[in-house]
Amino acid sequence: MSDAGATATTATDGPSTGRRELTYAVLLCLAGAGLAAWAATRTWSVEVLARGALPPSRQERSGADLLPWLSALALVALAGGGAVLATRGRVRRLLGGLVALLGLAVAAGGGYGLVATGGVGAHRQWPALCLLGGLVAAGGGLFTARRGATWPAMGARYERPVRADGPARPGGRPIAEGGNREAWDALDRGEDPTVS
Repeated sequence: MSDAGATATTATDGPSTGRRELTYAVLLCLAGAGLAAWAATRTWSVEVLARGALPPSRQERSGADLLPWLSALALVALAGGGAVLATRGRVRRLLGGLVALLGLAVAAGGGYGLVATGGVGAHRQWPALCLLGGLVAAGGGLFTARRGATWPAMGARYERPVRADGPARPGGRPIAEGGNREAWDALDRGEDPTVS
């Protein structure tokens, strides 16, 4: 294969690869943060309290009861995963870094829950799922922080391409391809191009 053919193949694969990577990153962020937010609302431990002559009472505690900040961070990471779609460039990379940090904090909360809720009445699967969800969200955020600047932005394929060497509008901006030069010339002369 010639060098020109290899260059054409690479250029063709670029936007498709970027969209695929963007999809994977968003899915990782959303799935991980969503799993962690859901696991934080499940019962992590059950405390049995003796009440003298009365029967003992059972108090169920969720991850959000044990660590009130846990579900809030998971929801912020979930929103950040969705916001990756609406951002571009450096802002997207910074957002990816933020989601990675949030995911690590949620994973730390899940790890703490695994250690702190040991004993009778502990449901260790929920802190473990919170830990896993935090790590998945952190992975998606890290992937976004590393590669996100080159991914396409939301709605970019609907933007009209602009000719840099073509005629300019009044004010110096180029007219987009397919633009109507006669209409702009009429506006320059002070005429209304919509009146026939």
